[in-house]
Amino acid sequence: MTSLIRATVFHTPKNPFREQDALETFADGALVFENDTILSVGDYATLRGQFPDAVVLEYKNAFLLPGFVDTHVHYPQVPIIGAMGLRLMEWLETRTLPEEAKLSDATYARKQAKTFLRQLAKNGTTTALVFGAHFARAMEVFFEEAEKSGLRITAGLVLGDKNLKDKLHTTPERAFAESLELAQKWHNRGRLRYAVTPRFSVSCSEALLKTCGDLLADNHDLFFTSHINEQLEEISFVKTLFPDCKDYLETYERYNLVNRRSVYAHDVHPSDSELSRLARHEASVSHCASSNMFIGSGLFPMQKHLQHGVHFALGSDVGGGTGFSLFKEGLNAYEHQMLLQNEGYPLTATHLLYLATLAGAKALDLEQQIGDFTPGKQADFIVVKAPRGSTLEATLQHSPSADATLAALFTLAREDCVEATFVGGEKLNEYHQ
Repeated sequence: MTSLIRATVFHTPKNPFREQDALETFADGALVFENDTILSVGDYATLRGQFPDAVVLEYKNAFLLPGFVDTHVHYPQVPIIGAMGLRLMEWLETRTLPEEAKLSDATYARKQAKTFLRQLAKNGTTTALVFGAHFARAMEVFFEEAEKSGLRITAGLVLGDKNLKDKLHTTPERAFAESLELAQKWHNRGRLRYAVTPRFSVSCSEALLKTCGDLLADNHDLFFTSHINEQLEEISFVKTLFPDCKDYLETYERYNLVNRRSVYAHDVHPSDSELSRLARHEASVSHCASSNMFIGSGLFPMQKHLQHGVHFALGSDVGGGTGFSLFKEGLNAYEHQMLLQNEGYPLTATHLLYLATLAGAKALDLEQQIGDFTPGKQADFIVVKAPRGSTLEATLQHSPSADATLAALFTLAREDCVEATFVGGEKLNEYHQ
């Protein structure tokens, strides 16, 4: 069946950090797709004539955007969003790890998985790289629920064998066996994929990091994700734990954990050497702007990442982050760069849309499938509409341009503005009831 969605269309089929005219928009636009594949995008009148038999779905006064891609979000951490007054290590010790220990109960884990996946969809996130749980059974139920959700999810069992709660510790042998079993069952199953996931070097022995390298060596198309250079105290601790490594990145490089399918969260305090090596390895960074502010990590040095050629995209980092909305993360990223003044990068709304969509797709090696409305890609998109009587509605009534409209969306739109979420041409009705 051929379908035509009518609304104002925004997407970024080009990289605005490198190319001119990256934003493509159609005021009275349409997206045409058949089953799960995009056939065309453009002006409504033109496409209606080209596809006269298409089933038409009109969204008046609404906006059509590619589905958002969240490159760093924690499935167990929804209950601790808003844990104020704590920096990273204390936040982990007093709030995060005790909550994550609860996922040893599979019933509780399933409840949290359902809540988590529902919030992704309600916020317009159609694809996510998910930091999982420390328990294999909790990850089994997570993948079961993720498969039902219809979302595109990459996730993995979180690994650590020191400096955590005892209940969360594993061994290198168990980590290998459990990770491999989960990967063999769930990797490339429908819209699901597997990521080897050591929590961070603080919580991993050299033997466990070697195990992670062994998993990747034996299974070349798996993904990898962890944390790096989030807070200065953390970086100092890593130096004491790995005195033979010149910096944080080397703790991962030593075990062949940095490659095209690696995504590192935060990277707020990198050295020039680390940035050069991240670029050489073609690894990606997840910029988690709200989390970096909320737990006091610092302002993301975007200009330096660009100068060194390091690819980055947006991550919500729930629950250090302050919610699931990538509209919010885009606004926070913009504010970061404004505060950095001469060292910041002057972001526009076009940059923010790219970072929330195609940049995330590239980080997850999905840029040939999703991220914009290029014909042949998958029909992942969201419908956004200002609630009646809202500040957003009032602002949009006076918008002088498409750029101003998109900027207003990133400034004011949140969960309540996402009217519909589609993945592969299928509307996820359950998440908008």
